[in-house]
Amino acid sequence: MDIKKYTGVVPGWQGGFEQSNPDFAYPNPNLTSLPMLDNMANIDLLQRQQAVKWPEFSWETEKGNSNPKRCYQMFAPDISRLGYTDTGRVYSIICPQQGISSPSLGTLNVEVTVTGQRGWVDETDREIAADMSVVGKIWFSPSAVQKPIVKLLWSHFEQSKQPFPSEKSKAIVVYTHKVGQAEQPIFPLLSGESTGFDIPEFAKHPQAWSVGHLGVEIGSPLKTGYPVVDAFNKLIMDVFNLGSGNMLQVGNVLTWNVWFTEPELVDTEEWRTHAQRWRESIDADHGSPDGPGTQARYFDGTPFKPDFDLIKELEKSKIGDFLGNLEGDIKEGISECLKEI
Repeated sequence: MDIKKYTGVVPGWQGGFEQSNPDFAYPNPNLTSLPMLDNMANIDLLQRQQAVKWPEFSWETEKGNSNPKRCYQMFAPDISRLGYTDTGRVYSIICPQQGISSPSLGTLNVEVTVTGQRGWVDETDREIAADMSVVGKIWFSPSAVQKPIVKLLWSHFEQSKQPFPSEKSKAIVVYTHKVGQAEQPIFPLLSGESTGFDIPEFAKHPQAWSVGHLGVEIGSPLKTGYPVVDAFNKLIMDVFNLGSGNMLQVGNVLTWNVWFTEPELVDTEEWRTHAQRWRESIDADHGSPDGPGTQARYFDGTPFKPDFDLIKELEKSKIGDFLGNLEGDIKEGISECLKEI
């Protein structure tokens, strides 16, 4: 992508934060002198933003095979944002959400939730360097909660006072870490496109103002302290990966190119409500207020199409095995629910 010097369309740009420490400079920005900040703790300091209109994700659908069949998909647009000051210090990064459909369980929502960030922006050179830590969060959409099997399980979990992922606040949390470093939860966001694999033309956006890239390795769901809940969460992860082409398979690397629009001024109150508006929208059956993303595709443009008949059989087997190990009144409703899968 041909990046030209930015002369400043939006007033107020000062810059200088990148140059405040020589360690921040490319080719190897070192940001460890900065604290990792809570993503919502400094919203009042935000003055400028860049929107990620095109969040292009990529992952291997058959990791470990000689042909891992890499997939490409743009998540729903314009939720992700980079927020910073007039001098270029980053204080908040909003990441995307997506959904996946399960034949047996309905729609599952997934969000990349930022747990910490630090970094800088230079509008003059259209560059960025940031560090992030994120977790994946998965929970049921309202339509899924109406599925008989989900209603049965939700009721069982509530009666036993165990958490059920019926909303984001109770979501399954998936650990992520720097690629190849399982003990390092912090990973970089850098200027330019992802390297190490070819990127198809349909996943590029030359009309963008600039582009950055990041990659994170997927870990296991975090333990809840409830063995039955942990077993259920593993089941949900298995179901999710069946339908998404192993997007969150343990050990897989999820990469994304974030294609930015040009800088804008920040309305801090709108920034706070932007993410909330999205959460409320996605909780209303994964509706995107800014339009849907794209279908997952392989490099040649062929759509990724899960075999829903096979997935349904595998899901039924996995769900049946899980339900068979539960105790109590739930056993009375198991056979009828399994008939409806």
